[in-house]
Amino acid sequence: MKIVIAPDSFKESLAADQVAKAIKSGFMAVFPNAEYHLLPIADGGEGTVQALAGSSNSRIETISVTGPLGEPVKAKIAFSNDGKKAFIEMAEACGLHLVPGNLRNPLHTTSYGVGELIVYAMDRGAAELIIGVGGSATNDGGMGMASALGYQFFDVSGELLRGRGEDVFDAESMSVISRDKRLDQTKITIAADVENPLTGKNGATYVYGPQKGLLGSSLADMDRAMGEFYKMASSHLGKEVADLPGSGAGGGMGAGLLLFAGAQLKKGVELVLEHLNVKDICRDADMVIVGEGKIDGQTLFGKAPAGVAACAPPTSKVIAICGSVGEGSEVLYDHGFDAIFPTIPALLPFKDIMGGAYANVERTARNVAALLRKE
Repeated sequence: MKIVIAPDSFKESLAADQVAKAIKSGFMAVFPNAEYHLLPIADGGEGTVQALAGSSNSRIETISVTGPLGEPVKAKIAFSNDGKKAFIEMAEACGLHLVPGNLRNPLHTTSYGVGELIVYAMDRGAAELIIGVGGSATNDGGMGMASALGYQFFDVSGELLRGRGEDVFDAESMSVISRDKRLDQTKITIAADVENPLTGKNGATYVYGPQKGLLGSSLADMDRAMGEFYKMASSHLGKEVADLPGSGAGGGMGAGLLLFAGAQLKKGVELVLEHLNVKDICRDADMVIVGEGKIDGQTLFGKAPAGVAACAPPTSKVIAICGSVGEGSEVLYDHGFDAIFPTIPALLPFKDIMGGAYANVERTARNVAALLRKE
């Protein structure tokens, strides 16, 4: 029996490789002689660097960059063996996990560290960059990132803005005089984990702002300010990007990289699946186990579990193991999923749920395997 285990991370509790190990441990208790293939997956959010680097024998470095609150943080960046390609994950520099719950407010966070990672990659001679743009604590439209690349943004008085979320409200003009010209010779691909546009009810602010700490009363104003900022910047640079699918990824980082770095956008999960050769590995699988922290109706739109499920052959069983199940998950049964199992065992304090994630996944996997053995 061939079992492919290809989960995404469980946000803020387990990395994708740990989820895969926990699932394997649970299944091994029931199917000890099965052939197991562990393929930790990412879709552009956290874990993307590890997934892509692991598929190409890359080397990972850790450097100090500006964190989401302006303080130094340690961020990973991966390089191919020849140093010509770099893998960057936005969440390493300004991920939601880097901001304590009581300090989460995208008006006060910046993506400046992402720009520093890009500069570092170019300093090291990388000519191609792949950048995952999910899992951020920011909603600055990539202004912070662009500032690190040499763009300058000014308020109505001509004062230089720092590139935090609240600065989107005040940006009246910009300058490209100090822009890093190496961007013209660097191929940048965005690995996006969502297809949302920059603004509107389905845009970055309305859909993802609340989970980053933005108050409901501020959503309309923030969305309007983001639109005005991009009208100004797009007019200056002669390129419109705000309506493109994926421009709202990473709090507008998708749009930022498209406009300020000349990037191209690709679905993150497609990029990872291609690099990991998932379709070929799943071709003769008897079971394909997928997972992520929460599975709901949005899982179908560019998320890792749906991408992996699409690689599974019609004869295999596709099982999802997740932290929790949300609204709209039933649509997945029409797109290759056979069953979805949440792992949270009881009404517990949040810290207990997070701390017990590995054991919860392992136990649930064992129960699923026991059920499958009866067939």
